[in-house]
Amino acid sequence: MILAIDVGNTTIQGGLFNGEKLALQFRRMTNPGVSSDEFGIFLRAVLRENGFDPADVTEIACCSVVPSINHSLANTFTKYFGTEALFIQAGIRTRLKLKYANPKEIGADRIAAALGALSRYPDCNLIIIDMGTATTIDVVTKSREYLGGAILPGLKISVGALASGTAKLPQVEIVRAEKICGASTIEAIQSGIYYGTIGSIKEFCARIGDEIFHGEKPFVVATGGFARLFADCGIFGEVIPELVLLGVKTALENNR
Repeated sequence: MILAIDVGNTTIQGGLFNGEKLALQFRRMTNPGVSSDEFGIFLRAVLRENGFDPADVTEIACCSVVPSINHSLANTFTKYFGTEALFIQAGIRTRLKLKYANPKEIGADRIAAALGALSRYPDCNLIIIDMGTATTIDVVTKSREYLGGAILPGLKISVGALASGTAKLPQVEIVRAEKICGASTIEAIQSGIYYGTIGSIKEFCARIGDEIFHGEKPFVVATGGFARLFADCGIFGEVIPELVLLGVKTALENNR
């Protein structure tokens, strides 16, 4: 079985693949100070508690945007699973044509999301939107060209910036705003965050369609912790929570 790990700034998402089937998903908070022993014990315990034998894990791949945790993770995988993990980084075989000024700058999560989307929609021009700590928008052609994209503050960062950068605006829960015109300060912030996000994503998708694909509408795939909040807004062709994990698995298969 393949163990795929996606280390984000806020959470670590894991997936266990049995062949092509994603047999298990799990999450924990990201802690850059975690020791290899602590993380190894967690991984083995979560597998056992869900009815899987850690000894059945034969391959591991990891996508991380938190460099300070990578050394501990690498030690975890060798000590507790007896295997050296593939880390998605510059130099591995992606089978993508990276049309980026400096490919080393591309986040591992963006590469993994692109690979995951192509594994599901190999014959489509794609816009991939990952709504996590940051919101990333990436463009990939049906010819497997990764063209780049845009990076926006995520919803949680935006809410936090309003609260910390002003004297009177409070922290609010991130929810689907039921009305555009908030009747209280909390509702007004929720409306601004929710509908502002919808507007910005629609604008990016429209401009990418016009400027990159010359009016041909690309297929829009979404992932990340906040994507489901916008699932029925008519923006996305599909929301795939496990998209990055699929891409991590694909990267491993490309590098066997």
